[in-house]
Amino acid sequence: MNILKALCSLGFVKNIITNMFSAKGQNLVTKQFGLSFKNPVGLAAGFDKNARYLRELEALGFGAVEIGTVTPLPQAGNDKPRLFRLPKDKALINRMGFNNDGLEVVIQRLKAWRLVNNGHSSLVNGQIKYGQVNPDCQLPTANCQLIIGGNIGKNKITPNEDAWIDYEKCFNGLFEYVDYFVVNVSSPNTPGLRELQEKESLRKILGHLQMLNKQRPASKPILLKIAPDLTIEQIDDVIDLALEIQLDGLVACNTTISRENLQTPAAEITAIGMGGVSGKPVTARATEVVRYICSKTKGQVPVIASGGIFTAADAKEKLDAGAILVQVWTGFIYEGPGITRNICKSLPNPSKGGA
Repeated sequence: MNILKALCSLGFVKNIITNMFSAKGQNLVTKQFGLSFKNPVGLAAGFDKNARYLRELEALGFGAVEIGTVTPLPQAGNDKPRLFRLPKDKALINRMGFNNDGLEVVIQRLKAWRLVNNGHSSLVNGQIKYGQVNPDCQLPTANCQLIIGGNIGKNKITPNEDAWIDYEKCFNGLFEYVDYFVVNVSSPNTPGLRELQEKESLRKILGHLQMLNKQRPASKPILLKIAPDLTIEQIDDVIDLALEIQLDGLVACNTTISRENLQTPAAEITAIGMGGVSGKPVTARATEVVRYICSKTKGQVPVIASGGIFTAADAKEKLDAGAILVQVWTGFIYEGPGITRNICKSLPNPSKGGA
């Protein structure tokens, strides 16, 4: 990524890279949440945690990049090594632990990004105003600005009863600089975090954020990222709450703590230890969760699908299950920088836009 950053600092080289990795000859503009995504393939949170590579990831053709997880205070995360490849499974195990530079540093990087990409900002009464990207973006696709999502979480030292304060800080701090929010309570790598997926804990956090959102002159979409390990009863609770507080959508799914059906020898898995599994082992479960939510809500709760997406067939499976957009992460690691182009060139043009 640092080599790519150096190359993209040269405008003509960035244009070459963009031409190499962008989907061509298709109208894949996808309208959701009042935003126009130049294509339905985004990069999930956890890769560009600190908003360091937005220009480079845009050049690789992603329709959206979800930064974070961002916490109010910077934190180092868990001890290294904390990221492991399982090539036999086309999977990763990670226990990063929300390592990030903290809210204030990320804000400064996003502010710089918005200034450089003037399609994201406007001058009003002599003041620079940052807001959503052009919601009416049409062809050519290249003219659509990169959508930036803000994935927000709590610091490890913050007790669960005060978690809502951390989410509020991140929401208020990032509001002017991201296009949508994802509330992360489903990482398995921060002790006790997944307890916040219980209905009343979620109500406290999400209800408060929705109240803050409605106080703004123009609200931003708020989504919740859930774990694939939830029971049907827990998913039903999430659905009920999402409908009750008019949540904008869900991201399904995060990594799994399950170690079932892995091809990697058990001794190697045991030696690696704790962490969330991503990639091919979660493909089926993620699709199952997406299909259940979309069927149960009859599309009332939009779902961004994440989990085991490597190819156009994987993406189409998620879209056919009812997802409105897809996100890759582990697939990006194994398939390389052409993943977005390769997925997009085999996707059908969207038949209709979203809400």
